[in-house]
Amino acid sequence: MCILPATFAGSPRYMHARMQDVMTYVRKYGRPGLFITFTCNPKWYAIAKQLMPGQSAYDRADFIVRVYHLKLGKLMDVITKGQVLGAVCCRMHTIEWQKRGLAHAHILIWLCDKIEATEFDHLISAEISDPSADPELYEIVTTNMIYSPCGSPYNYTSCHNSDSKCTRQYPRDFVSKIITGSDGYPLYRRRSPAAGGFTAVVKGHHVDNRWVVPYSPLLTKAFNAHINVEYCHSVRSIKYVCKYISKGTDAAMFGVRQEGSIDEIQDFLTGRVISIREGPWHIFSFPIHARFLAIVQLPVHLENDELRYFSADTAMDVAACTKDTTLTAFFKLCRQDEFARSLLYPDVPSYYVWTKKNTWARWKCGANFEGYPGVKKDATLGRVFTVPPSRQECFYLRLLLHEVSGPTSYNNLRTVNGVLCDTFREACLRLCLLEDDSQWDATMA
Repeated sequence: MCILPATFAGSPRYMHARMQDVMTYVRKYGRPGLFITFTCNPKWYAIAKQLMPGQSAYDRADFIVRVYHLKLGKLMDVITKGQVLGAVCCRMHTIEWQKRGLAHAHILIWLCDKIEATEFDHLISAEISDPSADPELYEIVTTNMIYSPCGSPYNYTSCHNSDSKCTRQYPRDFVSKIITGSDGYPLYRRRSPAAGGFTAVVKGHHVDNRWVVPYSPLLTKAFNAHINVEYCHSVRSIKYVCKYISKGTDAAMFGVRQEGSIDEIQDFLTGRVISIREGPWHIFSFPIHARFLAIVQLPVHLENDELRYFSADTAMDVAACTKDTTLTAFFKLCRQDEFARSLLYPDVPSYYVWTKKNTWARWKCGANFEGYPGVKKDATLGRVFTVPPSRQECFYLRLLLHEVSGPTSYNNLRTVNGVLCDTFREACLRLCLLEDDSQWDATMA
């Protein structure tokens, strides 16, 4: 078996790791506040002015990706540093490409202050703007934020399912004022023309507010692009959104192979689909994923069962040289540092930095921690690697590391009320961590 590791950007393992990173933010800050989709606009002036006579933007993929990369960076600065939508705790985005080749970013934003129902109208609009009050915004909205009218009588049904209904649920219903549905999802205000809503002619068809994709008037006008802004309404939607932004790129492959012969590298190379405008993005080494705050990945392993990497020439040297992992170094830290004994394993990166010497050292920057002189708290978060229940002892070890503060060794972690348990599972039982199905519910959630 040949694997394609998570260190290769864009691989399935890489995208799965990004999914776990998103859930780390959810564990710390709860559900994200906003889900934003930012799509490239090939008609941007910055692209058009560089074209030679007779050229279109689609002839210069290098212009498109360079300008979009700059615009995306500016958008993230406006949201995080400018705080136009509110103070931001953390954020994450992933780049994808449409079937027609245009780049778009899926962005999750965690706000420090949760959005109240009374604030929806100030942040998100689902209506055609007033052409007399702001003709520029009206032009941008009608050009970029109208869902292509589908169904009868528009003769466009590619988005319809087997029941002849739009998979995007358009056209939406008219709503006189924003309300919150029974599932917590806000129904944005969409006034009918009779109630004061505006209309427009798009692609030869008269459209009203039922066809408007929710947007932020400020961001849409500032960037002249399709920027869909949605409120993340409930915890039930979080994993869908998190998986959606980390699902990876398009892939297509069909073939027959011998059972047991798995080559993830060859499967990836054979199956991936790269558009003409995605290629330059990778050539320029632009990232397909970015996040803030930083997340430190923490491995978990049984005693003397840590991973070692070596080649045929270095096997003896690697076997003779024992290096601490983040877990074994955590045990040593707890034996030497009083403050560390108050921490859980996932909390360590917030107060200590992993050094090149394979040791934990206190952060030298950050906020002072009250009661412990010399201890500073950084915004960095820790994420313990996922362990499936099939790896029984390692699974229970991971469970204990999330429940027991300051363990000084594997044996210490297995000790409950002065009794050294034979297994980590027995320790979990003695700590009443397996009394009901709550742990299994959390595992499968």
